[in-house]
Amino acid sequence: MSSISPISLAEPDLHLLAHSIKQWGAELGFADLRITDIDLAHAEPGLQAWLDAGHHGEMDYMASHGMLRARPGELLPGTVRVISARMDYLPAATPSDWRAREQLRLSDPQAAVISLYARGRDYHKVLRARLQQLSARVEAGIGPFGYRVFTDSAPVMELPLAEKAGLGWRGKHTLMLNREAGSMFFLGEILVDLALPVD
Repeated sequence: MSSISPISLAEPDLHLLAHSIKQWGAELGFADLRITDIDLAHAEPGLQAWLDAGHHGEMDYMASHGMLRARPGELLPGTVRVISARMDYLPAATPSDWRAREQLRLSDPQAAVISLYARGRDYHKVLRARLQQLSARVEAGIGPFGYRVFTDSAPVMELPLAEKAGLGWRGKHTLMLNREAGSMFFLGEILVDLALPVD
């Protein structure tokens, strides 16, 4: 995490930087990377109703954070944009017949059934490390800037942010959906103090 005061870049430089960030993200294995502003006022009533109804159960931290989840600028003062990243479960080298293989595995009563997302390394560590690498690459290019990376690690409303950024939409089953990846992906965010152009 860095909390340096915002740097000043000219608008054309910010467009070039946003383009570079997306290229660097692809090189780091992100399937898609989008930029959005931090306004989640539309999500606050739903969050409050969810909390008021007690749907958070024993997750007391949900209630203690309150509306902080919907206010990235309060979570990291100076934040003006969110870089929302999608990383697919399946590696690029996945065989095209993977679905048939999974069906075969499911039909074998002797085979252990482990969800696809849980078969690799802990996604929190992978995603966080890649987001940190991306942030370091930006910092190497422009100098110090304020940022913080997230992967299920802080009070951030990642689904509304990802939807607002254009990474997909929320299905009736509450998961994020994407035309290319279905719901088989992870989300991560970088809160930044750079006024990058939004997607």
